[in-house]
Amino acid sequence: MRLEDLRGRTAVVTGAGSGIGEGAARYAASLGMNVVLADVAAERLGAVAAELRAGGAAVLAVPTDVRDAAAVDALAEAAYAEYGEVTVLLNNAGLESLGFTWEVPADEWRRVIDVNLLGVFHGLRSFVPRMGADPRPSHIVNTCSVGGIAITPRMTAYAASKHGVQALTESVYLECAEAFPQIAVSVFSPGQVATRIFEDAPVHEQTADDAGFWRDQIREGMTPDEAAKLLFDGIARDDFWILTHPEAFERLASKRARVLGEKLRPDALFDGRN
Repeated sequence: MRLEDLRGRTAVVTGAGSGIGEGAARYAASLGMNVVLADVAAERLGAVAAELRAGGAAVLAVPTDVRDAAAVDALAEAAYAEYGEVTVLLNNAGLESLGFTWEVPADEWRRVIDVNLLGVFHGLRSFVPRMGADPRPSHIVNTCSVGGIAITPRMTAYAASKHGVQALTESVYLECAEAFPQIAVSVFSPGQVATRIFEDAPVHEQTADDAGFWRDQIREGMTPDEAAKLLFDGIARDDFWILTHPEAFERLASKRARVLGEKLRPDALFDGRN
């Protein structure tokens, strides 16, 4: 799908109130796309929408909690009512959590799983039938993470959800190839991108050191706008794997493959921060 062919078409972006979602919305608008923004943080969402409208973009902002299937159905209905089609769906909303598995509060664990994994499922459930009814080419991108292939202690809710997103995306790729071949499916696996994800993560007394470390690390990462450009470049190439940091991905994937292929213990190749 050539990027110039996206002008006048429609992109739906969840988690659009900040970070990669905001960057993707901005990049889609720069291509001349209609942009449907979704985020649970209505104030952030409104600020992004106002910025894009000021630049001349056609924008629809729909406050949405992706944990709620009915809310995502309403997002799809609003997008199609406003623009009549969706060409790019970016299931991007995501949360982080830190701490030993047994110390993470149950409601925090459930929220991370529900946003990161069920949120993607809800997006697929609400949009794929509508996109599949349109014979024109379209593209779905699910934001995973290098955490979706890595071994990540003290981020277990996040890791479990992202490994789930990886498996879900591979399965849906095969399902769409069978049922709706005009829908391309990709997994976006960013590495270190300077987003708010650790700023927004709950911090408990026992996780303060980890939170501080990761907040410092992520500030040095790629900007969300740079990540968004790589994302859309991947859409244009029809890549399944869309990466921001190929070398980091290869390192983690190689380690994971060895652990699985050689049936190693999880700590055989673990270096403390992966």
